[in-house]
Amino acid sequence: MESRVGRERKINESDVRNFDYLRCMVKETFRLHLLFPLLIPHESTEGCSVGGYFVPLKTRLFVNVWAMGIDENVWKDAHLFKPERFIGSNKDVRGQDFDLLPFGTGRRGCPGISMGVSVVELALAQLLHCFDWTVEGEVDVEEEFGLTVPKKNPLFVRPSWRLTAEYPI
Repeated sequence: MESRVGRERKINESDVRNFDYLRCMVKETFRLHLLFPLLIPHESTEGCSVGGYFVPLKTRLFVNVWAMGIDENVWKDAHLFKPERFIGSNKDVRGQDFDLLPFGTGRRGCPGISMGVSVVELALAQLLHCFDWTVEGEVDVEEEFGLTVPKKNPLFVRPSWRLTAEYPI
């Protein structure tokens, strides 16, 4: 980021499209650390067969996107944080690739996908570019599984301003 933007200014939204690795990090984070482990319930509009199972008409379906994100049959080293898996890949979080659905898909997909992804990418880029970070204590990424998936133990970090330009924080 520093080689493309320098230390004289903050990152703009137009800069983010040039940060391929950062965008891979966001995709990998969405794969492993979902806000909601289950999609909004769906209901079948007709009877059909899926994976050798018959799903009757009006069956309420709960899609476990958390399990999809750690499926060893789909993702090599599924439990490891490896943003490199998305380099050169067309996989996207916007609901077109059915092994990566953090926002759902189709009519029941999140209407704020584009805004959510762009805000997360820009915020992360600015946090990484504008500050040096010091971790205080242990880094623990364990989560508590429930309706939402919060961190089990808080992460304590201390930021320090790193750009040459002065901005109010």
